[in-house]
Amino acid sequence: MVSYTKLWKKLIDLGMKKRDLKEQTGIGSTTLTKLNNNEPVSMDVMIKICSALRCNIGEVMDVIL
Repeated sequence: MVSYTKLWKKLIDLGMKKRDLKEQTGIGSTTLTKLNNNEPVSMDVMIKICSALRCNIGEVMDVIL
């Protein structure tokens, strides 16, 4: 299982909304829904998010064992 809690906190820190993330990365509504529901998304999506936010993957997600 994965958690994107760090992503949502980072958006708040940057003064961004989920809509802003969607626009900056070009991800679709379905992908945003997966992120909201803590469902896995592709590495390509995570790279787009990290590039847009200029951060490392560990700053926006956790793998829960």
